[in-house]
Amino acid sequence: MWEDPIVAEVRKIREAHAAQFNYDLTAIYHDLKQQEKASGQVFVSFPPRQARPIRKLSKRQKAA
Repeated sequence: MWEDPIVAEVRKIREAHAAQFNYDLTAIYHDLKQQEKASGQVFVSFPPRQARPIRKLSKRQKAA
């Protein structure tokens, strides 16, 4: 099976980064947040949006 070299490289880097923190998700999260602060870039977070209710289909629409 063909493997994308860019995806393979990203996965290798992600694996090495996780291994540094013994795969502790909290430690990985804190490290990434520290890297964000150190970068000097502005990161924006938007509040979650409410999901719209699902509209039920009429019998006629279901048949189509």
